[in-house]
Amino acid sequence: MKRMDTINVIPFIDIMLVLLAIVLATATFIAEGRLEIRLPAAESALDTPPEKPVEIAIDRDGQLFIDAEPTPRGNLESYLDGLTPATPIELRVDAAARFAAFVGVVDLLKARGLERVTILTQES
Repeated sequence: MKRMDTINVIPFIDIMLVLLAIVLATATFIAEGRLEIRLPAAESALDTPPEKPVEIAIDRDGQLFIDAEPTPRGNLESYLDGLTPATPIELRVDAAARFAAFVGVVDLLKARGLERVTILTQES
């Protein structure tokens, strides 16, 4: 009987090419991310601009700001009552601020069902 000193890699290469074809086909589908749909035209169509997020900031002393305007906590509560759950909110908190101030604002947001919150950070 003949002794085999080498491994036949041709079947392995065939399998790898099939897997590569599957990955490329799937990756192309995932990269699209949505269906290509042409919307019908309408004369009364409105262009809805993206909603500007409300910026809530807390400085190192715990002072609250709404869109760069100083705001007492009571005014923040009444301001949040006027927002809809779809309103985007950006939350900026100074790194030296007390954590309790941050938790207080997040608690106010959750109590009113405002869940579209982005917490802004700085890349280190």
